[in-house]
Amino acid sequence: MKKYVSLLLAALSLTAAIPLAAAAPGDSGLTLSCASCVLMEKETGTVLLEGNPHEKLEPASVTKIMTLLLVMEAVDSGRISLDDPVTVSAYAAGMGGSQVYLEEGEQMPVSEMIKCVTVVSGNDCAVALAEHVAGSEGAFVAQMNQRARELGMVDTTFLNCTGLPAQGHVTSAYDIALMSRELIANHPKIREYTTIWMDSIRNGEFGLTNTNRLVRFYQGTTGLKTGFTQSAMYCMSATAERDGMELIAVVMKSPSTNQRFDDAKALLDYGFANYALVPVYPEVPLAPVDVLLGAQAQVQPQLERGCCLLVRKGEESQVTTRLSLTPNVEAPVEQGQVLGKLEVFVGSELRDTVPIQASQPVDRLSVPGIFSRMLSKLLMAG
Repeated sequence: MKKYVSLLLAALSLTAAIPLAAAAPGDSGLTLSCASCVLMEKETGTVLLEGNPHEKLEPASVTKIMTLLLVMEAVDSGRISLDDPVTVSAYAAGMGGSQVYLEEGEQMPVSEMIKCVTVVSGNDCAVALAEHVAGSEGAFVAQMNQRARELGMVDTTFLNCTGLPAQGHVTSAYDIALMSRELIANHPKIREYTTIWMDSIRNGEFGLTNTNRLVRFYQGTTGLKTGFTQSAMYCMSATAERDGMELIAVVMKSPSTNQRFDDAKALLDYGFANYALVPVYPEVPLAPVDVLLGAQAQVQPQLERGCCLLVRKGEESQVTTRLSLTPNVEAPVEQGQVLGKLEVFVGSELRDTVPIQASQPVDRLSVPGIFSRMLSKLLMAG
């Protein structure tokens, strides 16, 4: 009898945790099974939907997004190469859970290791990569936590690079969205791995099938990472792009693998159905600005940054701009000096202001230079 009562209490505690995220999207009309969720737009970092976004939960193998981020940063900075051979340690070969059964002393290129982490969530490959980048998993985990702090991931503590169960190894849906955004926004080459559906290693001897079934069955999927343990349950960060807009859907603690994918698809569907990303440019080309007493007569202005505006579907035609640009500026002019601004409106609402700056420096004319220029003008007038 006691056994049945304990089972009933466990079931009740499980179902009590799940509806929290179901109601979280508010007026979205979504019903989700997960305990926590976030839907974020990549370009602006805007959160479109959220439910218990800062609840600290176990991320399971979704942890490996940070592992991949540090590896890709090492690759893109030139500290390691995709062709580098990684020698497998006894420690890496001994990892449990998802693996490709690396053997101690086996060598595999960084690129193949990344493929194994993204496609089949190989714990052994994750640890081998961590050791290759930082010398040991412990040193690598320290880097993971440092990078998390830099990204503002205040809900996160990493204790390993795999997501294998460890007391205190936690993060949140919001923090997962932050690191997912950093990875896909600044290291687009990761898509070459995260969009693989089926592949192989060891000259075709060992087959790989992606744990993220959205890669095959959801239009526009670009990644990213699934995770599961008995305590974390079913988690994932799913990324997809349509019409130039990429979304990040994070779900944590879904009760089954099917519900995990259903939750992610529901979030992504909502985002694509209700929002659009509009690139914004000045309505007329930016004309050169006259430089008074400058070694060059003019300086070319440019936008400080690109501008994309996230709007509700149907508002695209309401996006307008207003340009304010100084007619002239006195030398010396510094590169990056503000010369004006581009204001971006949706209807009558100001949504963004982009500074306009000098694209290059312009020195001030010396006294002899001023006389030389005056003499040239007099001669041309004569």
